[in-house]
Amino acid sequence: MDVNIYNEIQSITSYLKLSITSQEVAQFCSDEAFNDEQIQAIADFLNHMKDLRHTHLVEMLKTMSRIPSREPKTFENFDFSRIHGKNVDTLKNLSSLSTLYAHKNLAFIGPQGVGKTHLAMAYGRLCFENEYKSYFLKATELNQKFTDARRQGRESAIINALVNPACLIIDEVGRCVFDKENTRMFFDVIDRRYSKDGPNNMIFTSNKSPDKWGEYFGEDSSLLCALDRIFDDAMVFMIKGNSYRGSKC
Repeated sequence: MDVNIYNEIQSITSYLKLSITSQEVAQFCSDEAFNDEQIQAIADFLNHMKDLRHTHLVEMLKTMSRIPSREPKTFENFDFSRIHGKNVDTLKNLSSLSTLYAHKNLAFIGPQGVGKTHLAMAYGRLCFENEYKSYFLKATELNQKFTDARRQGRESAIINALVNPACLIIDEVGRCVFDKENTRMFFDVIDRRYSKDGPNNMIFTSNKSPDKWGEYFGEDSSLLCALDRIFDDAMVFMIKGNSYRGSKC
């Protein structure tokens, strides 16, 4: 029996959060006088359990992400031929999730219908398919969450919930105005995520360039501090192209 089978079993048990070493597995198999086929059967069964756990976890993360499942948005079904500009190849390479591991935020800026939300959803989908939490919401929904939290005295709970996901996606910045208190809560989320450990990033979409975002937030100093942290290490894509909407009319 190839000794790598024991390392494989230990890797699987680690994924399943079972505390067992390759040496302990080998000792057990030796004590029981298992032959190669029996040892392989153990590995196959554990692999089956690993696949079941992965499927269950991905389904749970998909539900929690709030990313629509109907007509899933992916990088594979995004029509990059509609995009104009020099960053097309860089956009395609986002599917590697290297920006998540590098803590690099993303901003998709451009007119309506060019696929900004599609790209954001595709990225979030890849995150939960790789067992990272993602969470998608419109800027209008974020604004309402902050208002409701203040009314209910749940500011800390909402901020903690928005800091938790590995990938936080805020869609359509510039569609509503955040008052002073909500702007300060927005800063608190950004500030907490700025020092967050582990693979993580934030994604923003907007038809307004970041220098215009000040028109939609009610507290200048908090907003400037938030923007400073968002774009400290970020990739901003100014997307030009024809609108997808109405193309089938």
